Amino acid sequence: MKPHIRNQKDFAAGLVYVVAGLGFALGALNYKLGDAARMGPGWFPFWVGLILAVVGALNIAASVRVRAENEKLERPDIRAMAWVLGAVVVFGLLLQPLGLILSLIALVLVSSLGSHEFGWKGALVNAAVLTLFSVGAFIYGIHLQIPMWPAFVS
Repeated sequence: MKPHIRNQKDFAAGLVYVVAGLGFALGALNYKLGDAARMGPGWFPFWVGLILAVVGALNIAASVRVRAENEKLERPDIRAMAWVLGAVVVFGLLLQPLGLILSLIALVLVSSLGSHEFGWKGALVNAAVLTLFSVGAFIYGIHLQIPMWPAFVS
């Protein structure tokens, strides 16, 4: 008897995990692996990739079980994906000229337009929280050398 995919969402997610995990593991083979006592630069990505692939395989196995919930895979929302991808591109283009703070605000506001539950109040709160966290973590925490504000302000 051929296995029947009962939960298409879990199957698709598992497939993505397996492909990404094997891709990372195979890519890590280009670096020296070393061993547990003397880890090389390829050690961590190799094992994380393998673990991700195993988790994906378990997800795929769970999707064909008889007791798996019947779930169909819906069409991706291309509009929402375009807004989020566009927001990342906007962030990359604005980071150097406008600095981290204004670029992050633009990132959150533009990507929020892709949501079916978009509201200006929530988007502005998210932008403020993400900006405060990012400035604290990246500028003050690990001292990343990126501008916080545009050159004409600082």
